[in-house]
Amino acid sequence: MTAPAFPTAPLPVSAETRLAYVLRHFRMAYTVTSLPTINYYPISNKGAQITIGSGKDEFFTRQQPYPYSHEVSWRNWKGQEIPFFLDDDSGQPLLELRSDGTALIDPDIISAAFYLLSGWQEYFSEERDQHGRFPYSASVQHRYGFVTMPVVNYYFDVLKTAVEHVTGQPLTPRRWANGASWAAFITHDIDNLYSAWKAPAKSALRQGRLLSFGRQLWRHLTTPDAWDNLAQVQQTVASYGAKSTFFFLPEHRPAANGTPNADYKLQKVWPEAAAAIGTSEIGIHVSLGAPYHAHLKREEHRLQHLRNGVKAYGIRFHYLQWEPRITPVILDTLLYKYDSTLGFAEYYGFRNSYCLPFYPFDFQQGKSFSFLEIPLNVMDATLHHPRYLQLEPEEILPALTLMFQEIERFGGVCTVLWHNENFDPANENTGPHQFAEIMDYLRSRNVAFVNGQEICEQMG
Repeated sequence: MTAPAFPTAPLPVSAETRLAYVLRHFRMAYTVTSLPTINYYPISNKGAQITIGSGKDEFFTRQQPYPYSHEVSWRNWKGQEIPFFLDDDSGQPLLELRSDGTALIDPDIISAAFYLLSGWQEYFSEERDQHGRFPYSASVQHRYGFVTMPVVNYYFDVLKTAVEHVTGQPLTPRRWANGASWAAFITHDIDNLYSAWKAPAKSALRQGRLLSFGRQLWRHLTTPDAWDNLAQVQQTVASYGAKSTFFFLPEHRPAANGTPNADYKLQKVWPEAAAAIGTSEIGIHVSLGAPYHAHLKREEHRLQHLRNGVKAYGIRFHYLQWEPRITPVILDTLLYKYDSTLGFAEYYGFRNSYCLPFYPFDFQQGKSFSFLEIPLNVMDATLHHPRYLQLEPEEILPALTLMFQEIERFGGVCTVLWHNENFDPANENTGPHQFAEIMDYLRSRNVAFVNGQEICEQMG
């Protein structure tokens, strides 16, 4: 599948635009109100306190997705090898702190940060998978093997060191609730409530075990489904001192290609579901086949009607379906506070190479969108799926630990998606035991458990 055509020709992205976009997020990361003068060398470095290697304007006029060949180099920063995009690697030191109180950053970390954070690669790439998603296999994160490294945060650490040298004042990462150094956002996409019986019943039928099939069918007709468990989910998460955010799917009809949406009708189940989750945060989980304004608006109205006119604060798209040329434009017009779709389905980590919430970039207008993106770092299905990682149960927490450590290092937000169906004890691969291991780890590291609304209020 290829990407849809550009709605209108994207605006050129000047060095000034890139600088403004990146510095906005640097200020958010370190709660900085003012910065020393930062300019590019050699064009506008007159009087600059921090000078950055020349802006790569040529690349940003080509509208090509990838800066391959010599334009990617690896440099050492505090013992860590970091990929620097759009870097000629002149042989000069990465960072020079001068005796006159100024600083020189040799690689163009502003353009490199803009390239990754803005999602340039997927906006200008034509590659899409069967669900219309930009695939992990087409990404620079996959090509260079750094999906679990928040590269933009490392760029910011270089800039932070330069700012501290120039100002003589230390910069501290933002703090979260109760002074915690990092945060966790625990979420659940509610795709299925009544389908736990189907897989074992179909297996019994295929194998000719008719008695077993009959038992599964009888249990389905006479007892609550194992996935009809929202109260259990809410209580389990609350037992860790954490908060759940539930994303409900308003569409029960399959997508045009036959891919399923919800196995329930939201209007029918809402009274019971609302009672089960109590005061937990609620978001809208937009169905497949709804990337366009009219369809998404209908789904929004369904949920809003059930909630007595109260609009959901946030949104996530089913199957993480996100079209960078269309989806964020629609979200901006619908005035959602946040989205939490941007993660790779195929791998855990950082799709935009950043471990904090950020404002997506509007290539049509040349500025930030107004909604906050809370990146998705790990989804249960990613960890053990025939088309994804297929990790063994005992491999999951060790595999995720390095990513968690990176988020903690930079004071970021760890977003976890664990579907309600995977709280079923019958799931021994990505089930309640594996979720408990993750939650135990997060709690042991004194993380602040927050919901989407709290993240928006703090980052705003």
